Amino acid sequence: MIWSKPNISSPSGADPLLLWTARACALGAAAILALVVAFLVRESWPALSRLGFGRFLTDPSWHPTEGLYDLTPMLLGTLYSAAGALLLAVPLGVASALFSRFYAPASTARCYRRVVELLAGIPSVVYGFWGLTTLAPLIGRLHPPGTSLLAGILILALMILPTVALTSEAALATVPAAHLRAAAALGLSRWGMIRGVALPAAKSGIAAGVMLAAGRAIGETMAVLMVSGNVVQQPHRLFDPIRTLTANIALEMSYAMGDHRSALFVSGLALMAVVLVLVAIAESFGRERAGA
Repeated sequence: MIWSKPNISSPSGADPLLLWTARACALGAAAILALVVAFLVRESWPALSRLGFGRFLTDPSWHPTEGLYDLTPMLLGTLYSAAGALLLAVPLGVASALFSRFYAPASTARCYRRVVELLAGIPSVVYGFWGLTTLAPLIGRLHPPGTSLLAGILILALMILPTVALTSEAALATVPAAHLRAAAALGLSRWGMIRGVALPAAKSGIAAGVMLAAGRAIGETMAVLMVSGNVVQQPHRLFDPIRTLTANIALEMSYAMGDHRSALFVSGLALMAVVLVLVAIAESFGRERAGA
């Protein structure tokens, strides 16, 4: 008898109730995202129509009371802090996953994963409070004032490190054991097996986890607000104070009116665009993984 793969894409091969429930959930998630984007566009449209998009990149500074709405310093502060955090967190997170998956004894790996999961559950304000009371004064001893781009990078790196570590370990866990046994049978060392088999097989999953961590770093508000100094300026050094887009929204939304309020929604729209780009990149890695 010739065995054939069942057609699971057809409704006849699946529970109809489960199928329609999954479809409804997927459509609901898409509708929520569309409503969020529509809301941001509607609220930011008054400023975009009156001021034009170029004003948000070419104005001399951010002074809404004077009609100046330059978002460039805060956009750069957001991107610099997120990029710096990724440069620190990605190597450490992947190394953490490799240690837990391939080097640590089973009991040690279980305890280690619990600690990493605990770090992932700590509220961001706790990270920010620790950074403000401990990390920023330490940086201030090297170069005042201490609250700076460097402090924001270190706090964000600490916050996204568990995300990178856990998603990387999950990706490594999907590598078929038969591939690893075959590599060992060929005489490859443990590191040779990791470098030649495990990492290439899990690279798309690791990359998707990195994109997820990047989205959290870009969208983080409270911790960065507490340690970055909240000065609207383009950072030229790691010790310069900065203000991110999310921190600017949190600080000014409570009293903003008119074009000022609409300009803050333009900031939210810019953040949404950056996150959607990251999602698209992660989706491309996912399709590459499925094609492989």
